Amino acid sequence: MRYNEISHFSHPQHILKFEHTEIPFKCDGCREVGIGSHYRCSFCDFDLHMHCAIPSLSIYHPFYTKCSFQFFSRPPGDTPRYCNACEKDITGFVYHCKSCGFDLHPCCAKLPMVLDDGEVKLYLYRKVRAPCHRCGRKGRSWSYRSGCKKYNLHVACVREMLVENWHELYLGHDKGSTRKLETRIPSLRNTLETPHKRSKGKVKKCCEMAGLALQFVISAVLGDPTALIAGVIGSLM
Repeated sequence: MRYNEISHFSHPQHILKFEHTEIPFKCDGCREVGIGSHYRCSFCDFDLHMHCAIPSLSIYHPFYTKCSFQFFSRPPGDTPRYCNACEKDITGFVYHCKSCGFDLHPCCAKLPMVLDDGEVKLYLYRKVRAPCHRCGRKGRSWSYRSGCKKYNLHVACVREMLVENWHELYLGHDKGSTRKLETRIPSLRNTLETPHKRSKGKVKKCCEMAGLALQFVISAVLGDPTALIAGVIGSLM
């Protein structure tokens, strides 16, 4: 459910207003990068992912059928914790299972099991046997895999790519040049440079489909699967 304005326990001094942006922001709840739909206090430059702004008190996840995840505003205990989906550190809002000790970032916990735009369909897996198109390794974190089983991308790899590009994208952003920013989210040319033994036409089509798949995964990991970023495909070719 979406509200135009909300009050939030983490920022009680001001009302947060709903916004949609193609400019990346850092969520003040989970401390992770975001884009698209979110809640913001423009007075304080305070931003929250949709999933962080309106969290569930408890959730269940199909990958962990015996777990019940509870929402925490900060990581429980004194031991450093990491997200079981993307393998990144937990430094803010988190869903934690007390019995199993598993942790999930709010956006990771709410990653869609299927991303489908009518042409490209991607399925979320806890593990896949095929190597990731970015790192070349198997297993590791959760992965999105295409229905044709040709494209695999770790959620952890998407997180790493976003972190690598964060300072350039956000801190070096020229507010009068949104288009320039869009075509650089993120720089993923090497991700698709895999060996092909096909004709040039088929290679181009293959890369275009991989680019679409990549675009969906990036948007989902950023907290808004509907925020397809214009220009990403062109920057990959």
